Amino acid sequence: MVYIVPLLAVIIGYLIALLLQPKNKKNIKLLMAFSGSFLLTLTVTHLLPEVYQFNQHNVINDSAEHIHSHVHGLSTSIGFFIMAGIVFQIILEYFSKGAEHGHVHGHNKLEKVPWLLFISLCIHALFEGMPLSQHPELAWGIGIHHLPITIILTAFFINAQMKKKVVFFFMALFSIMTPLGAFISNNVPLLHEYYAEISAVVVGILFHISSTIIFESNEDHKFNINKLIAILLGVFAAYFI
Repeated sequence: MVYIVPLLAVIIGYLIALLLQPKNKKNIKLLMAFSGSFLLTLTVTHLLPEVYQFNQHNVINDSAEHIHSHVHGLSTSIGFFIMAGIVFQIILEYFSKGAEHGHVHGHNKLEKVPWLLFISLCIHALFEGMPLSQHPELAWGIGIHHLPITIILTAFFINAQMKKKVVFFFMALFSIMTPLGAFISNNVPLLHEYYAEISAVVVGILFHISSTIIFESNEDHKFNINKLIAILLGVFAAYFI
């Protein structure tokens, strides 16, 4: 499941954009809202508590008089790693132009391959996969998150008259990044020693992505009941994972 769900999500999104060519942007935005709330709920209910719990276990052999200060120091350290993840994602979005949460604009022909966008998205997807070895339930959240993004990106590249071979190559590469992150995290012993720190960075990345999707203003700055329902459904669905 850890490897299959994120992979299939990108493949399905690619095929939907290629074969069906959906025109209704409102439905895709609602799917984005659902995916953002679903992913954020899984992050705060599963990944975030485990990151702090993991650090508390690391101090079990410390002397009693130092244990409180040590736990406090580790908690503070984890908080900074979460903030580092948020900042890191902001930097990635400078190059990807916000494609991680569906912000790709323009209908003009692309004069050259947007390698910075490709690389930024692949790094983003790679980091997302790293906690999956310990939290396979997050695969569903990341998969649902990647589905509308893939639809939006594929449609954007096709409309920009990018060569289909290039679009296929990028989507194929993007599809394996999250499973690759899970594989690397599970099979590289050095990363096990820094699991809590790496997971904290991923928490920051997911916080920024999902909260941006959920809380960004509508274009007309009006209350959107459909978007609210999609967000509540995402929270409700995550409850059963």
